[in-house]
Amino acid sequence: ELTAGSIFLGGRDISTTAPKDRDIAMVFQNYALYPHMTVYDNIGFALKLAKVPKEEIDTRVRKAASILELEQWLDRKPGQLSGGQRQRVAMGRAIVRQPQAFLMDEPLSNLDAKLRVQTRTQIAALQRRLGVTTVYVTHDQVEAMTMGDRVAVLDRGVLQQCAAPRDLFTAPVNLFVAGFIGSPAMNFMPATIEGDTVKLPMVEVRLPPLLRDRIGQRDPGSHLIAGIRPENFEDAALVGDDARDRSATFRTKIELVESMGSEIYAHFTVTSDQQLDSEELRELAQDAGATEVPGGGEGGDVVARLSAESTVRQGEESELSIDSSHIQLFDPDDGSSLTAETGAAPAGAGGPR
Repeated sequence: ELTAGSIFLGGRDISTTAPKDRDIAMVFQNYALYPHMTVYDNIGFALKLAKVPKEEIDTRVRKAASILELEQWLDRKPGQLSGGQRQRVAMGRAIVRQPQAFLMDEPLSNLDAKLRVQTRTQIAALQRRLGVTTVYVTHDQVEAMTMGDRVAVLDRGVLQQCAAPRDLFTAPVNLFVAGFIGSPAMNFMPATIEGDTVKLPMVEVRLPPLLRDRIGQRDPGSHLIAGIRPENFEDAALVGDDARDRSATFRTKIELVESMGSEIYAHFTVTSDQQLDSEELRELAQDAGATEVPGGGEGGDVVARLSAESTVRQGEESELSIDSSHIQLFDPDDGSSLTAETGAAPAGAGGPR
């Protein structure tokens, strides 16, 4: 039941409409297929209940099977299919209803990693082919970022931000969104602002005028939380001349190097006499199953995503660079972003949903 407001679908108020009359098709995490029925009968079951003529049922079922590449399995039972095939059958059952909207409740959670990527691509392509509005619920930020035209980030049922995936990544409105979106996650560390300079645990960075203007007037020595994404670091030796004017370099000991082939993850530790203490950071730690607040200890682990050409070595000191134009600063009291661009679609914004 609604606690407030109304739900509209295609201009029609369905707030109190019975589920069967809402013209919405659902796809569930557990497939919810009838084991004693064939794929053909599973896909067409809802149409049979609605007393759609047999000829129409056959046409719709075979068309859906063609779209989902299920034609050769129409006579099989669900128990004879793989997880990916069963999920496609569940998709087909929703497609044949030709609804105004699809609701998908974590439809890929039961698939293994490789099949999940493949099926994710298929669902995204299918949605664009059908052109039907789809609300897709997931805990996997990669699914959300790759499949969504707009993404709504919720924390304990409260909308934090609704925006395009790129906007969530570049202009998160608070610490929770910033830490939740991105893999590897954003690095958080204590910061102190002095005029147009931000003092980080490992280096002082001069803010570009645009970011300085967004922060507004702050008392000298004000404590903030700085967020730096791994990709905003680089091996100082690889920074081009065009980027040097907005870069700050520092030396640090590299404690772990992970080679991903196309890039390198370099881990190092920063120390600070300040402690990070934020409710949003604690929630992020709980969500990730961690025992410590990200960057909250005396020595915070930082991850830098470097070019594959980097020559950093584990256990050796290296010179890294930070792109100052991408540093994000947050209010330690309420977790709100001080550097997010105005109009970055905070909670409650973004137009009709």
